[in-house]
Amino acid sequence: MFTGIVEELGEVVRITETAGDSALVAVRGPLVTSDARHGDSIAVNGVCLTVVDVSDGTFTADVMGETLRRSALGALRAGDPVNLERAAALGSRLGGHLVQGHVDGVGEVIAREPAAQWETVRFRLPAALARYVVEKGSITVDGVSLTVAGVGPDWFAVGLIPTTLKLTTLGARGVGDPVNLEVDVLAKYVERLLGARLDGSAVPDAGPPGLPVAGLSGAAATGGAA
Repeated sequence: MFTGIVEELGEVVRITETAGDSALVAVRGPLVTSDARHGDSIAVNGVCLTVVDVSDGTFTADVMGETLRRSALGALRAGDPVNLERAAALGSRLGGHLVQGHVDGVGEVIAREPAAQWETVRFRLPAALARYVVEKGSITVDGVSLTVAGVGPDWFAVGLIPTTLKLTTLGARGVGDPVNLEVDVLAKYVERLLGARLDGSAVPDAGPPGLPVAGLSGAAATGGAA
C-alpha cells in the first residue's frame, strides 16, 4: 500500500528481457534503496514492484508481461526518469490517499495550460474508468496522488503545483505521452457492494452473518495532493 507521495525521482538503468515476455528492470534510487531489502515493495510510476536485489543505490525488479502490456512501464527505456515511493509504514502520515500500486489503465496527456503559479494538465482516460473519476476526488497518475479539478466523458484535469512539476515526471510529460492511472479503490468497492444489493445477488465474503452492508454508513474521505 502506498500514499501517492513521490519520495524520489529515480532513473531507469537498464531493462533486460527475460524468459517469455517478461523483463528485469534496474532502477537507480538512492533514497528508496537506503533501507530496501529483497522482497520489499517499491512503486515505480505507480506500479508496485517487488525488489529482487539492491546494490549501490540501484534495485532490480521482475516485471511480468501482463504488467508491461497493461501499464506504461512497457514504454520505458534506459535513462528515463521514474517516480519512486516505498510502501507506506503503519503509523505514518497519509499525505495523499490510499494507493495500491495496481494500475487500472493507461491514460494520455492531451493538453497543458501553464499559469503563473501552477499548470493545468488534461488527460484522456479509458472509458471503463470514467465512472470512477469525480471532481474533487482522488486519482493516481504515474504514482502521484492528485485531486481531480475537472472531468468530462473521456478526460479529467488536474492542477500541478511547482513542487509536483519539479520533483516528479509529470513536469516533463508532453502531449501524447502515456501515463499510468489508478482510480480510487474505494469507488470500486462501493460500486461492487451497491450493485450486488440492487440486483439482489449475494455479495461474496461480505462478512459474518448479522453485519448488513447497509450498516456501513460512514463515508471515508480521501484527499489528493497535487
